[in-house]
Amino acid sequence: MIKPLLRQTLSRFRKITYDWRQAWRVSGHHFAASLPAQSNAHPQASEPGSLSPLETFFEARREGPGIWKWRHYFELYHRHLNPLRGRERLVVVEIGIYSGGSLDMWKDYFGNDAEIYGIDIETACLAYQRPGIHVLIGDQGDPLFWKRVLADGSLPAPDVVIDDGGHTPDQQRTTMEALLPVLKPGGVYICEDIHGSDNPFSAFVSGLADQLNACQGMAADPEDQDRRLAVPANAAQALVHSLHLYPYVVVVERRSAPIDELLCPRRGSQWEPFL
Repeated sequence: MIKPLLRQTLSRFRKITYDWRQAWRVSGHHFAASLPAQSNAHPQASEPGSLSPLETFFEARREGPGIWKWRHYFELYHRHLNPLRGRERLVVVEIGIYSGGSLDMWKDYFGNDAEIYGIDIETACLAYQRPGIHVLIGDQGDPLFWKRVLADGSLPAPDVVIDDGGHTPDQQRTTMEALLPVLKPGGVYICEDIHGSDNPFSAFVSGLADQLNACQGMAADPEDQDRRLAVPANAAQALVHSLHLYPYVVVVERRSAPIDELLCPRRGSQWEPFL
């Protein structure tokens, strides 16, 4: 008798939880729609001399293996990846080789010492393999593929992941679940082409963001100003430094070193009476 009643209570709670989350999501949609309208002019290419090295390479690629990217990607690439250029034994993984041009772009950007690993389901992509550029053939949506190549050393732990593969939410989720935990400290994970305002992978990323905001176990110590508030770090907070959302893209940056807790110290001696 107790178990059926408990199940009914949990079912009602889940519905209530879903309803308020959905209401807030819809209110966010309405807010976005109410933002001031901007010019409808088509975006232009960046001014000469202001291009990042990646966009410069892209604009110069008039012949040879093709590169197909949304233009706004180049700015965010450079913002997050430039600090990693020059890192010793850098391992860059790109899922989705297509015509092979972006492998050239990453090699040019990160330098000769970087090892670029391209992953695709099409065996024809083996033609792009050469010194410093490795090609692995497999299905990014298959967890066993990732388990095998990571276990046998075919794919070293990456510093950078760019998921430009099949673009389905299931593939994107499987790939992030496999590679984000093994990303090297200070590494950057980029997933591209998250299209649609109700994209399931976007909802998956929102769940990750929820865990970054979690504060279970928060403790207050009025006597210790260095530990005025403290929260034990959960697994996501210990691993993930930050999460960034752009049109069609999510970027996750891993911490350089894990943390055990999040602290909120106080400084100063004068406080409002109600505090």
